[in-house]
Amino acid sequence: MGGDLSPAFTAAKVQIHAKLIEKFADEIDSSNKSGVREKILELAEEYFRSTAMTMTKTDKERLVESVLDDVLGLGPLEALLADPSITEIMANHPKQIYVEKSGEPILSSVTFESERQMRQVIDRIVSLVGRRVDESTPICDARLKDGSRVNVVIPPIALKGPALTIRKFAKEKWGPADIVNRFRSSSPEIMTFLRSCVRARLNILVSGGTGSGKTTLLNILSTFIPETERLITAEDAAELQLQQPHWIQLESRPPNVEGKGAVPIRELVKTCLRMRPDRIIVGECRGGEALDMLQAMNTGHDGSMSTVHANNPKECLVRLETLVLQAGQDLPSRAIRETIGSAIHLIVQQSRLRGGVRRIVSVAEVIGIKDGEVQYQELFTFKQIGVSPEGKALGYHTATGILPMRMEHFRSEGEDVKEELFAPIKQPSPDKLY
Repeated sequence: MGGDLSPAFTAAKVQIHAKLIEKFADEIDSSNKSGVREKILELAEEYFRSTAMTMTKTDKERLVESVLDDVLGLGPLEALLADPSITEIMANHPKQIYVEKSGEPILSSVTFESERQMRQVIDRIVSLVGRRVDESTPICDARLKDGSRVNVVIPPIALKGPALTIRKFAKEKWGPADIVNRFRSSSPEIMTFLRSCVRARLNILVSGGTGSGKTTLLNILSTFIPETERLITAEDAAELQLQQPHWIQLESRPPNVEGKGAVPIRELVKTCLRMRPDRIIVGECRGGEALDMLQAMNTGHDGSMSTVHANNPKECLVRLETLVLQAGQDLPSRAIRETIGSAIHLIVQQSRLRGGVRRIVSVAEVIGIKDGEVQYQELFTFKQIGVSPEGKALGYHTATGILPMRMEHFRSEGEDVKEELFAPIKQPSPDKLY
């Protein structure tokens, strides 16, 4: 719960927790939270009578909830997980927990009581996915019941004690209007163009760094896909929240504690091809599955999408080439680039800028191969002009003045893409920057 707990509060909590386990261990049912709460309250009253301890009603409620969180939940993390304004939880060690709010890391007042309590919470998390974490396997990825992604690192790898990172699963489903009007991550012109690209079945890569909003943007792009299409998604950790009814969701599986039973994402991508998809969406290309995805795009699965970890469109193409090499097919570089040049039509670059603001900073159209290199042209960009008094990046989106080479393709697909979309705009006045 809170950060600084008095010795008396901590002592009461330890005693009540121990009594609960001693008297009701066989009756504790996670599905009956109210019943467990009643038992804790009963034991708390007994403790207060036997010790003549007094406590305010607020502190008493806090004590009961704290014991309840330890018994059924994730201890002090429960309060952070319940806070909708928090998007990420980063426990560097038991007494230092940072949270991300509005894109900024903030030191929380919430702490673990001890390293032992933190390890108990970690063990509870990893047991949910049938994993374990110990000195022989000190790194573990897991997922909470609500879909939040968890990474755990313990000694001897983590030198200052166990470290825990939770990327919370977004319960709110955002749409195109949210990132245009609410978050200002995109301009209306960019979103209009991206809608036409998805509807016209262009193959799209969303490129960006860690925490830049790649998956969020991929989710939003998927809203433009017609509901009649059959979609298959393949992910390392299920994060996509597609809204179409004809959707099959596949998730890779790590090896079990015996080191067996792994199902890598590359196997999932190959499986997708045997499931008659209209489009394939790969959550993120991190290895040899990039080759399978490109081959799918080149063999009739137009309109497919994925994300790549890269900082700009040029780096994205280089990164994609490196990932294809990891497939172990010994393909020459020229053949790989030709495959990329014909398979990928559009790169949407997403970035996390100063102050935690997330923006689409570039929309680049891949236009083919020249002199053995994949060529692209930038259609839209975000021009950063300065920084606000709050330390957040300020700028504006504009077209570059270059028309897409696929204008005829858009027309043939029934998409009325206006040339006016690609007209550059003048720099707005300071009060219009975002």
